[in-house]
Amino acid sequence: MTPRTQSPSAARELDHPAAGEIRLEGVLHALSDPVRLRIVRTLATAGEEMSCSVFELPVSKSTTTHHFRVLRESGVISQSYRGTAKMSELRRDDLEALFPGLLEAVLTAAARQEGRAGAG
Repeated sequence: MTPRTQSPSAARELDHPAAGEIRLEGVLHALSDPVRLRIVRTLATAGEEMSCSVFELPVSKSTTTHHFRVLRESGVISQSYRGTAKMSELRRDDLEALFPGLLEAVLTAAARQEGRAGAG
């Protein structure tokens, strides 16, 4: 029996939950970490795909990878490869359809919290 090999494109596919599989508790868990919330806020402000390599985070590369994986597996972001770059994008439409107003409320609250911290 010959071992199956994956095509190069299949090996570069990333697992994402379908929209109907996204769970509120998973989204809330993903958004509860300050580093992951910072990633989400950056993506929300950009409004478009961003390469993971452009994020300047106060954690190691392996920890950064972990944070992106948690966000992807919870359904908060989608990721895909463009050449050697891993691109990330907020799943804003899916989240809004499933949990209306949640993402905007979290982003607004995070901005207010940052404003309070900067004023102190």
